[in-house]
Amino acid sequence: MNVLHIQSSPRGDKSKSIALTSAFLSASRKVFPAIDEDVLNVWNENLPEFDTASIGAKYKAINHQPMTDAETRTWNRILELIGRFQRANRIVLGLPMWNFSIPYKLKHLIDLTAQRNYLFTYDGKEYGPLLDVPKALVVYARGSVYRENTPIPPSFDHQAPYIDFWLRMIGVREVRSVVVDNVFQDDAESAARVAAGKQSVARLVDGFW
Repeated sequence: MNVLHIQSSPRGDKSKSIALTSAFLSASRKVFPAIDEDVLNVWNENLPEFDTASIGAKYKAINHQPMTDAETRTWNRILELIGRFQRANRIVLGLPMWNFSIPYKLKHLIDLTAQRNYLFTYDGKEYGPLLDVPKALVVYARGSVYRENTPIPPSFDHQAPYIDFWLRMIGVREVRSVVVDNVFQDDAESAARVAAGKQSVARLVDGFW
């Protein structure tokens, strides 16, 4: 069972989202030992810039045109990253909320890998998925609570709706999520919420594999 474990926090051992996804995989191994974990931390991958050269390589690949050596190296690296999604039987993704949305390095990964005819199709009218991943777990760590009739309503949340949409678009059939609010302070309340979050992810083990 190949599991793509995407980590999008740069905080390492201090990261709440990494602690929660790691707790889920640790609990999973107790009931399903045959997990082959592919850790993709967006901050450690030295992702190529999706710049003029990369975009040029993309369109040359689409049109089957010859590339320069630099373009070939960049495009091969993009294909390598895409391959990690294509090999995944499950996806586990943890992310903090940054400015009501996702960390820019995670968006960088998405912009590199979400390529037409690799992760999705588009025929000029409709989009379709190219992956066939039965399930994904997404853990959202946030510093506030987003509720109706409060100063920060759900309309501020541009984190979960985007990730849920993107995963389904590329071919994840079922997306399970755990939201852990008020966890960015190093205090007793935050620790208690993380502990409760670990219990929540552990309860999702059954039926995930």
